[in-house]
Amino acid sequence: MAEGRTRIGIVAPGSAIERDVAERVMALAARLYPDGRVELVFHPQCFETWGHFAGSDEVRLAALAQFANDDSLDAIWFARGGYGACRLIEGLLPLLGEGARHKTYMGYSDAGSLLGTLYGRGFTRLAHGPMPVDIIRAGGEAAVARALAFLVERRPEALEPSLSLEVPSAAFNLTILCHLLGTPWLPDLAGHVLMVEEVSEYMYRIDRDLFQLTGNPALRRVAGLKLGRCSDIPPNRPDFGQGEEEVARSWCRRTGIAYLGRADIGHDVGNKVVPFGLWRV
Repeated sequence: MAEGRTRIGIVAPGSAIERDVAERVMALAARLYPDGRVELVFHPQCFETWGHFAGSDEVRLAALAQFANDDSLDAIWFARGGYGACRLIEGLLPLLGEGARHKTYMGYSDAGSLLGTLYGRGFTRLAHGPMPVDIIRAGGEAAVARALAFLVERRPEALEPSLSLEVPSAAFNLTILCHLLGTPWLPDLAGHVLMVEEVSEYMYRIDRDLFQLTGNPALRRVAGLKLGRCSDIPPNRPDFGQGEEEVARSWCRRTGIAYLGRADIGHDVGNKVVPFGLWRV
């Protein structure tokens, strides 16, 4: 880190962002930190397109490895979600040098596959939290400001309020976490408060994913489950008859996992920051 300055590298492991997003985020950072204590570095790869992705797998992998190993950067901030991060895991790990371990990494949604993998490999500065693309949501400046407050200042008000100093936590999109099950990339979450959130999935799919999650022997060793917001649930025909919390409570009860209530995370501007492991200033 330069004297008094935090340099944050931004890459897109999944889908691309528009240049306007980068301009709006940089303008907000300049307003919040007029003293120049934060510098945002958007990798040009963020704006590339290759079908669904922000560049080919090789292009996205090279950009992520470059920034992860860049000792002038203090943090890696994933530009947005969008499917694609999981396609980089196997190629990325051999490319990461020791310097990559000393950065903070933050994102959510599909980026959770990378966060979970790195956590399982001993990386300690990882967080589920807002991303630059959130600025396009109504009220999204608040989400981006919260992310910067964490990345630059480690301000505790940016954090999910139920975090404990004694019990480690981890947070994921529910579908992404389920897709890590049965792979070498699932981290050991024994003893953790596990928080999950979801977006744009039918209730029967949320139910199915919670069955898979709570049925996994490794995840039955968590300290408990907290349910974040499940937003934009499409209507079921016929009506499913149960809401997400009723379903979560039911699966926890059946499998002996402690249900710990709601978590203040989700695919929305209210999404709070959840560091992986124990919160450290």
